[in-house]
Amino acid sequence: MKQFFIIFLSCTLLIPSFGSFFVYTSFKLNQEEISKTICVQRKMVFNSCNGRCDLQKSLKKYADNEKRMQNNLKEKAEVIYIQNSTTNNLKLVAPIESKAKIFASFDKKPISVSNTTFHPPSYFI
Repeated sequence: MKQFFIIFLSCTLLIPSFGSFFVYTSFKLNQEEISKTICVQRKMVFNSCNGRCDLQKSLKKYADNEKRMQNNLKEKAEVIYIQNSTTNNLKLVAPIESKAKIFASFDKKPISVSNTTFHPPSYFI
């Protein structure tokens, strides 16, 4: 069931990219009928069009429809972008300076030496 769902979603995503292929395939399947009924040059004796004029119209119509859909998506994306914009009011805060010196200064000579050393606690005393 999971594989079927994955295949279905993949096909759904790929169908728009094969739109012109579907137009061309449907033309080739019905080319004889199109050349006899719809073609502009169907009444001419030596018809070299064979319905290709209808194919060009269909492909142009599909391309125009695709461009219109892309423009609509761009407009919707811009509207969504504008609606989600937020403004932050930031204030400049002066840095806090520490007056106490935490570090040792090494500009003076040492006065004495400490003889006490660190001894860890002994548990066996």
